[in-house]
Amino acid sequence: MKIAFLTPEYPNKKTGKSGGLGTSILNLATGLVKLGHLVSVLVYQQKKDTIFEEDGITVYQIKNIKIKGLSLLLTQQKVQRLINKLYAEKKLEIVEAPDWTGFTAFLRPKCPLVIRLNGSDTYFCHLDKRPVKTKNKFLEKRALQRADGIISVSQFTADVTKKLFDLKTQITVIPNSIDIAKFQPKNIEAADATILYFGTLIRKKGLLELPFIFNKINKTHPNAKLILIGKDSGDKQTGSNSTWELMKPLFAGEAFKNVDYLGLVTYSKISEHIDKATVCVFPTFAEALPVSWIEAMALKKAIVASNIGWAPEVIDDGLNGFLVHPTNHKVYAEKITKLLNNAALRQSFGGAARKKVEETFAMEEVAKQSLNFYKKFLK
Repeated sequence: MKIAFLTPEYPNKKTGKSGGLGTSILNLATGLVKLGHLVSVLVYQQKKDTIFEEDGITVYQIKNIKIKGLSLLLTQQKVQRLINKLYAEKKLEIVEAPDWTGFTAFLRPKCPLVIRLNGSDTYFCHLDKRPVKTKNKFLEKRALQRADGIISVSQFTADVTKKLFDLKTQITVIPNSIDIAKFQPKNIEAADATILYFGTLIRKKGLLELPFIFNKINKTHPNAKLILIGKDSGDKQTGSNSTWELMKPLFAGEAFKNVDYLGLVTYSKISEHIDKATVCVFPTFAEALPVSWIEAMALKKAIVASNIGWAPEVIDDGLNGFLVHPTNHKVYAEKITKLLNNAALRQSFGGAARKKVEETFAMEEVAKQSLNFYKKFLK
């Protein structure tokens, strides 16, 4: 089969910065290639138009057309021409796109187009309890209505999206995946008690709750360290251009001495930091199905994560991690402390977590599920 992914981000030094969406596409694309299928990735919002190949995946970089008031429409038409050209040349049979801001709302490709729900702007605004731009909601709804099929990375995201857009379409749940071969646990846990968060520093991921949680831990474990890895982000609620700057004054004086923000780390280095961590924490308010959780689980890490919505689809509370509401600082800190104090419990959680990843989130398995979905739309 010949599959193309349309995306605004992709994790490669040539295509620029990427978050969880790009990583999930790379993992799925890699799984499809390993199963013997041809994969293309069409990345818009690029600085130039060019093509390159890496690890069996053909990547098309697409430069946006910038004309005031017409940029989106003209770029969509440019992407449509490329898709139809590749389809005519028999280089693709089906295209998958994300739901974010409804880029495909006015595309008319000659091949089937499916959308995978990783969380639309409307979805995240709903979870954040903030207003969504009317334009974005309109485009996202139109894109979903026009799609030949819809996949969701979690049942929670599917249910919320259907309600928000009043969709009658059937949605198939296929989770995100990782290449477990790249996440082999080395069991080199650091000597010090190290708590690791990796991901974007942003309010919706609970980063403004984390200082209060760590302050409580510092009182009972004054030597515990908090390591933060990820891109700093602005904060819409306050207008600040840095969530990290908002976090700093929330730490108690003694606790802040044990906090280390490393900024962005290359994807290839993330596993090294996870390996050394004692506990990984994800106090997020808004996700679809986070790849970062799965990566930590694959490396047999004990996790304390949010208990909201999608969470039980990833972690079974008390079996392969703990789930706690991010605003319940006392209980969240107690669960982390319990893991810091109990190596046997950390090992038990880690072993169960790895097993779940192998059974549920391995990229080859997810690739097979995706292929079965795509086949429904091919003649």
